[in-house]
Amino acid sequence: MSNAPKFTITTNITNLVAEISEKIGQIQGKKEYERNLHLRKVNRLRSIQSSTAIEGNSLSLEQITDVINGRRIIGNPREIKKVRNAYDAYEHALTLNPYKVADFLYAHKMMTAELVDSAGKFRSGNVGVFSGKKVVHIGAKPEYLLSLMTDLFKWAKSTKEHPLIKSAIMHFEIEFIHPFADGNGRMGRLWQSLVLSTWQPVFAWIPVETIVYENQAEYYAVLGRAERTADSTEFIEFILSAILRAINELSNITEIIPEKITELLTKTQRDFLTNIIGFIQTNGEIDNYRAQLLTGKSAEMTKKLLAALVANKVLIATGRTKGRKYKLNPNL
Repeated sequence: MSNAPKFTITTNITNLVAEISEKIGQIQGKKEYERNLHLRKVNRLRSIQSSTAIEGNSLSLEQITDVINGRRIIGNPREIKKVRNAYDAYEHALTLNPYKVADFLYAHKMMTAELVDSAGKFRSGNVGVFSGKKVVHIGAKPEYLLSLMTDLFKWAKSTKEHPLIKSAIMHFEIEFIHPFADGNGRMGRLWQSLVLSTWQPVFAWIPVETIVYENQAEYYAVLGRAERTADSTEFIEFILSAILRAINELSNITEIIPEKITELLTKTQRDFLTNIIGFIQTNGEIDNYRAQLLTGKSAEMTKKLLAALVANKVLIATGRTKGRKYKLNPNL
């Protein structure tokens, strides 16, 4: 690549790559994701909900699940279309070549179909990224987009950098070049997922986007600082930390909760527990609001499901009303 991406491999990056690689090896060895189709679908929908929510989409995980399952919902038609498009793009991602510009444009066409006039095409005009009324980043000039993206993909295909590092750099460079009039953020996150999934297929089902969404302010702050220096080092560290956290929050419910207890739960309760148990293991406890974010359930439904898990002695509740927290029962 004539202008190779600017970054530095820090000790922190090296350590994160090693830890993530070790944990991915453990997950692959268990083959849980090969067997558990429900868990795979739930995590795919969490990725879509989070990636679109980062850009202002208001649909909950529960609403998105209904949309993908063909049920009617009351919602903004444009937001519904954005979700359907994102689902199509993620579903087809593994058929694409992560180092082929034509496939990148095809994915953008799926992602933005019927939402923008330029779906599947690089923008023809200048573009700026704003924070309020302040311009925080100006994308590359349109006449350079094809050569910049071609150079990026050539570099990514030939580089010896670890796929974890390479995927984060591609994510950043897509944001930095800003090749489209709309959809750059969604495409950056999708393309990182594709590069990682090409390396280790389990990444197709790990909702890294959920962690990014939960730390949205920091994501944009880090991205902004990296864009000002055109150096992706800090962004790589942030994204690798998000990947590690996403992996740590994945758990096989049957390894934690005895089968004699999970058999007492309804399918709805079991699915709910599957979505929150990794967070509880990592953080020690969970509250109603966080459980809503992870499951897409309403506040009232979340309250009922948490109460049911307490009644079945899976969780222990502490505190009152808004300060109420839930922990795993240590006597399981």
